[in-house]
Amino acid sequence: MDNMKKLLLLTGLIISGLCGMAQYSAIRVAKSGTGNPVLFLPGFTSPGSVWEETSRQLAGNHTNLFVTYAGFNNVPPVETPWYDKVKSDLIKFLKAEKLQNLTIIGHSMGGTLALDIAAQEPDLVSQLIIVDGLPCMLDVMMPGVTPEQIQYESPYNKRVLEMTDDAFRQTATMMVQGMTKRPEMVDTLLNWSLIADRKTYVYGYTDLLKVDLRPVLNQIKAKTLVLAAPFPNSDVVTATLRKQYAGLETKTIDLATDSRHFIMFDQPDWLIARINTFLTAR
Repeated sequence: MDNMKKLLLLTGLIISGLCGMAQYSAIRVAKSGTGNPVLFLPGFTSPGSVWEETSRQLAGNHTNLFVTYAGFNNVPPVETPWYDKVKSDLIKFLKAEKLQNLTIIGHSMGGTLALDIAAQEPDLVSQLIIVDGLPCMLDVMMPGVTPEQIQYESPYNKRVLEMTDDAFRQTATMMVQGMTKRPEMVDTLLNWSLIADRKTYVYGYTDLLKVDLRPVLNQIKAKTLVLAAPFPNSDVVTATLRKQYAGLETKTIDLATDSRHFIMFDQPDWLIARINTFLTAR
């Protein structure tokens, strides 16, 4: 092959690779293992690696697919609407991979995404495991406010976007301190927020507040396990979960003990035991 043909072939391979990367601009996926596929979706600002320890203790053989979202963990950001782009790329990825017997395990926002994907594409997903995630965060965060009332350009968003690094660190520290009972993990959570793209941090959360999946839960075919932290207390959480998941027929709900939002940090043994029992029950 002469030099010109080699150059043309190399150029074609580079262009092909760049196009493939652009196809999934809103997500990055790391893969490990072989077996039944498990898609691990992290929460807001968290990288896919938050699930690595859990994945190592899953019963059986699995192909682990760890997702990190654009704008987090040094993945380049995408323009708004951020949430819709993430969901769209995830669905494109799942269809391209042609995965069989897929399980999605999602924490917090990752749980919301898992429900959204399973409702929109019910034949893609066999099992769902939702860890401290809700179909509609807005109803808990701002009761009585409708998704239509949530705007990108708000005084709060403007204030966070214009914060100095020191001011943002103080705000982020207050946000993460109550998310785990393990003090040694607080700095890890804080760092994930600090390295996040600021616009993604602000507008991506705005996107998330606009999501209300309660009307479409009845479209989900996947067997579903909902695991939650009992914060502020078990009675309040139980009532919230029953209300939020009322439209989902095939579900099991279980509450951890003595845990905050990051159950994989606070109660890892309890979490993996519930997951493995669910996955091995046929």
